[in-house]
Amino acid sequence: MGKLYLVPTPIGNLEDMTFRAIKVLREVDCILAEDTRTSGKLLKHFEIATSMQSHHMHNEHKTVENLVKRIQGGETIALISDAGTPAISDPGFLLTRACVESGVEVECLPGATAFVPALVNSGLPNDKFVFEGFLPDKKGRQTRFLALAEETRTMIFYVSPHKLNKTLAEFVQYFGADRPVSVSREISKLHEETVRGTAEEVLKHFEAKPAKGEIVTVVGGKK
Repeated sequence: MGKLYLVPTPIGNLEDMTFRAIKVLREVDCILAEDTRTSGKLLKHFEIATSMQSHHMHNEHKTVENLVKRIQGGETIALISDAGTPAISDPGFLLTRACVESGVEVECLPGATAFVPALVNSGLPNDKFVFEGFLPDKKGRQTRFLALAEETRTMIFYVSPHKLNKTLAEFVQYFGADRPVSVSREISKLHEETVRGTAEEVLKHFEAKPAKGEIVTVVGGKK
């Protein structure tokens, strides 16, 4: 029987790629990539010639069963996302679960993921935290905020740039204007920035200077 490797890829600086990740990607029989064009640039940079196959949120439901059979048949397969660790707000969970349920060995390599540096860099308590990922767009959004208003642990959210100000305004509304917030954007990239302050202060900052790039928002829990 083969094996499934979950391989983190850089979220910004290509030097964040590990030696082990490069070795695994060179040695497996196939690489499942969220976007083969994006991953193609990464593989070319590290001179990895392994063949790729598309595996993303729109087709993973249809391909999981066949992929498990291939691994059971002896293939070693690596799964990568466009950036960061697979299955963290990216494709990967369905295949991992199917492999585990079928007795297929799964190994996740340590490596880049956006929320860990954002959490540590925030200066907010990180002994206990809750990762929320992306909030619902419409249905269930208010319900989620009402539940999180009582959360005492530090909270981590992924937020798209065009929704940041709306989300910060909701932090003010549901958590209070004085709740501590840290916004990290473009982590490990040239224009990396972290803005810290109260929810109201951070909102005013980004109203005056709209954010761009990948964003992780960290919010202190209720005291």
